[in-house]
Amino acid sequence: MKTGLFCNYENHHHDVRRAIFEQVLLVKQAENLGFEEAWVSEHHFNESNLSPSLLLLMAHLAGVTSTIRLGTGAVLLPFYNPIRVAEDIATLDNLCSGRLAFGVAKGGPFPQQNQHFGVSMSESRAMMLEAVALIQKLLYETDVSFNGQFYQCDRLTVYPQPLQKPIPVYIASGDDDAIKFAAENSFGLMGGPPFSLTRLKNTVSKYRQLNSSGADKFLLARFFFVAKTSDEAVSEALPFIRQFSQKMIANTTQVMQNSPQPQKPFDRTNICFDEDYLLENSIIGDVETCRDKIKKFQDELDLGTLALKPSSSSLQKNRESLQRYNQEVRNYV
Repeated sequence: MKTGLFCNYENHHHDVRRAIFEQVLLVKQAENLGFEEAWVSEHHFNESNLSPSLLLLMAHLAGVTSTIRLGTGAVLLPFYNPIRVAEDIATLDNLCSGRLAFGVAKGGPFPQQNQHFGVSMSESRAMMLEAVALIQKLLYETDVSFNGQFYQCDRLTVYPQPLQKPIPVYIASGDDDAIKFAAENSFGLMGGPPFSLTRLKNTVSKYRQLNSSGADKFLLARFFFVAKTSDEAVSEALPFIRQFSQKMIANTTQVMQNSPQPQKPFDRTNICFDEDYLLENSIIGDVETCRDKIKKFQDELDLGTLALKPSSSSLQKNRESLQRYNQEVRNYV
């Protein structure tokens, strides 16, 4: 199992430059600790998460790192022209000397994003899958012609070509169509912090029924903080968990109220944003607790990568937590 860092560029202190500087320091520390991967999320219209320009941030990381693989976690494809994304991804792969991993998602549940980018939430998943199909052709073929429901091109060749052939692709979705698409193309899957172990096991099982070679292609992101005692860890991480819980509950409530179709309620066997649920499903606690939680995820999911999201507002506390993970947790799981 590889260890990754999950990067949200949180603006804990309402200081943009500080938020970017501190996130970069954590990525550089992760590289120095021997972490194999760093994954950067994409958020829009959000004063708490300063990563709308995901690929610009990753180009910066490409220049200040040399060994750690850099992953998009994830590009919200329906909000972009896939031809431009193909050009940017190929350029970025060259900038980081072939260390890029390309994660994609449809975006949500954030109604503002779909509203302002003019993308229907009901069409976003289909747009994402079609965009991936076009991007894959553009990255590795010449004179590409494509006539999809949403995107078209005629005898198009993009430059530059990527350094890797192929760039690893990951899809952040538990939808059956997305799982089938990922399995058929040997793409990886990504699971976010609110997804329950039951849902993740079901997702992985469906994938592996279609593609048994997918054992090393599942990335799990989890909120993380390890301290000397579990009480100390929970106390340090709880403000972040609480803020995330409140924001996501508000967003999903708005989605369900405005949806023309009946929506399934969130529950603890699928996806849930309740504060106590998030704490229980995160890797937060003392060394023994974190070891046990990671071991359980490994046993149940056969993880390819565990991406840790440091959950303190203090840079120093997060650095100490990552150091403790490296010294006291990593070699025991």
